[in-house]
Amino acid sequence: MKKAMKKLMAALLAVAMVCAMAIPAFADGSSSTSTAAVTMYTITAPANGHTYEIYQIFTGDYDALQPSMLTNIKWGKNGTGTAGEAVDQTVLDELSRVASYTSDRDKLDVIEKYVTLTNPVETITNGGSVEVVGGYYLIKDKDGTVPSSETYTPYIVSVVGHVTIEPKSNEVPKFTKKLKDTNDTTGVITGWQDSADYDIDDKIPFRLQGTVSADYASYSKYYYAFHDVEEKGLTFDSSSVEVFVGDEVTGTKIDASNYTVVTSPTDGCTFEIVFDDLKNISIVTAKSIITVTYESTLNTDAVLGAQGNVNTAKLEYSNNPRGNGTGTTPWDNVIVFTYKVVVNKVDQAGQPLVGAQFTLTKKINGGTEVDMPMNIDTSNKALFTLSGLDDGEYTLTETVTPAHYNTISPITFTVKADHTITWESDPRDTVLTSLSGNTASGEITFTPNKTDGTLTTDVVNKIGTTLPGTGGIGTTIFYVIGGGLMVAAAILLITKKRMENR
Repeated sequence: MKKAMKKLMAALLAVAMVCAMAIPAFADGSSSTSTAAVTMYTITAPANGHTYEIYQIFTGDYDALQPSMLTNIKWGKNGTGTAGEAVDQTVLDELSRVASYTSDRDKLDVIEKYVTLTNPVETITNGGSVEVVGGYYLIKDKDGTVPSSETYTPYIVSVVGHVTIEPKSNEVPKFTKKLKDTNDTTGVITGWQDSADYDIDDKIPFRLQGTVSADYASYSKYYYAFHDVEEKGLTFDSSSVEVFVGDEVTGTKIDASNYTVVTSPTDGCTFEIVFDDLKNISIVTAKSIITVTYESTLNTDAVLGAQGNVNTAKLEYSNNPRGNGTGTTPWDNVIVFTYKVVVNKVDQAGQPLVGAQFTLTKKINGGTEVDMPMNIDTSNKALFTLSGLDDGEYTLTETVTPAHYNTISPITFTVKADHTITWESDPRDTVLTSLSGNTASGEITFTPNKTDGTLTTDVVNKIGTTLPGTGGIGTTIFYVIGGGLMVAAAILLITKKRMENR
């Protein structure tokens, strides 16, 4: 009896233990039939100052082993279907097909059919983060928040688990403006740089050069325009414009039908070179170089000396692959200098001497010379000037000499100027670093004034010399003696006639 009782108690205890173990299983089973806890994932923005909008196209179960795969896919809050309803398989098949496309733009053309870009589910900025359910999201820069010096990030579409936004390359176009310097005497022409000096009426070669965005393929239309502002001392020659893909030496010249030269812009620029759509030029690709060359003439309004004559330009370009916005590069400056020779005509006592005239000739490489008549100051006719000279070798010749004065021998001198060939942000009047006039023949000394751009000198005329005569007492005594003899002869003749008459 006691043994039977023990067996019964053991059986009851076993049943109790099984029941106790079954309680959690029932709870799990109960929870599995109710709404499961939703797993949240974090989207983090890079610390780049951008503000991103997050659009939920689909929701679904994220598979950490297959990060690009979703299961149980339903329409999201920004999808074109009804949120929470299953996505039709034909839509999923179409999206699966474009996954193999190499062009992001071609992919987006299909993806955008299924998203409504209004009322994003989240917005994050500059290192911030948000939590979202697993799904398929489109992430883009918020319109109007990207500085004009940057480009909008191309749309990012991704299946989202935990993710940090990694913007696709949005490298902005780069731009430079340059000019060349020519020494007429030596024939040396520099490379492209930021400063030069020229004679008035010289034609000056300029170059504008920009790159194309790294995400160029993401654009359906790409606006591209060079803006150029010249000061009044420069005159633009629109007929000299040439455009190349690549540089001006090895690149491909572009027909003028692909761009417009705007000579009277409404934005205060001197001129603009405008491509309404760079996509029309088939050889342009991401990071292509676009080069514009042209000439401007240094005119009589040119500023002399250290202030120089500034030409500045910038590049405007499309900066939103899925919109109409444009960005701009910073302005880039170049500067042209020109100088003035001042001649004070004086006598040997240092006093102003009028009545002279001068011609200045410039030696040109190859042996020729160019005449450059000097101007006489109307208020001081002993002052001669010639404005608008660059560096080189000159000869000053006196073509008319004041009466009673000796003509000076021709004077040869060299104008030499140094200027910083790379100009970034320094004040414009610091670019010209030195100015001098060095005499090769003759007896003059120049006093330079870098600020005014003048080289001043005195040119001395010496009076003619009265030379002594030698070899006798001259003819006067003979005139006196001869006159006396004539008077004596006349007296003798008159006296003789009177005596005969007696």
